[in-house]
Amino acid sequence: MKKISLIILVVLISFSTSFAQKGKKAKKGKKVETVELKTQTDSISYALGADIAENLAKSNLDFIDLDIFMKAMQDSRDTNLIFDTDKGHEVLNTYFSAKKAEEAKKASEEGVKFLAENAKKEGVKTTASGLQYKVITEGSGAKPKATDKVKVHYIGTLIDGTVFDSSVERGQPITFPLNGVIKGWTEGLQLMTVGSKYKFFIPYDLAYGERGAGQSIPPYATLIFEVELLDINPAE
Repeated sequence: MKKISLIILVVLISFSTSFAQKGKKAKKGKKVETVELKTQTDSISYALGADIAENLAKSNLDFIDLDIFMKAMQDSRDTNLIFDTDKGHEVLNTYFSAKKAEEAKKASEEGVKFLAENAKKEGVKTTASGLQYKVITEGSGAKPKATDKVKVHYIGTLIDGTVFDSSVERGQPITFPLNGVIKGWTEGLQLMTVGSKYKFFIPYDLAYGERGAGQSIPPYATLIFEVELLDINPAE
C-alpha cells in the first residue's frame, strides 16, 4: 500500500462517517446543526465534504469514534500526535489487510457452498477441473478448439445475481481467442457446438482467482456465465 498522508486518509474516513446519514431524518430530540455558508470557500468546503461522504458511504466505517477523530485532527495541527505517520499507516494497513482477508475467506466459503449445492441440481454437470455447466440449448454446429477464435453473446453474474458484464445488454457480441480468456471459458466453450447456449458456474480458481478483476469482480469470486456460441474462426 502506497504511503498516503495519514491525515488525508483520516479526513476521508471522517467525512464518510459524518455524512453517512445524509438524507435520513435526525433522531427525535436531537438538535440538527446547520452551517451558514457565507463565502465561496465555505461552499467549496461543504461540497467537498458531501461529495467525499457520498463516495465513501458504503465503506462500512460507522464504528469510527468522531470524538477521537476530532482530537487527532487537533493534535495534528498542534504537532502533538500520539503516534507518528508511520505508526498510523501500520495501524491502517493492519486493519484493512485483516478486513480484506476476512472478506476473501467469506467469498471463498460462499463459493464452495454454492457450487456444492448447485452440483445437485437437475441438468448440472461437473467436469474434472470443477467447472460446472448446464445445457440451455444444444446446437448442431462444430466445436471450437482452444486455438480458435470464437464469437459469443454472454451475461456474467456473481452468485448473488449481480450482473457485472453483459454483451447482451450492450447489443454487441464479442470475438476473442479461446486460449486468451479465463480457464473456465477456455474449457467450457470447447464443450459447445455453434448455436448452443450453456450456463457455466466457474470456481474462482478457473476465473479471476485470488485477486478478482476491477471493481466488479471481488477476490475469490465464483462466477456464473450464460454463453451463446455464435461462430468459430478456426486458427490458420
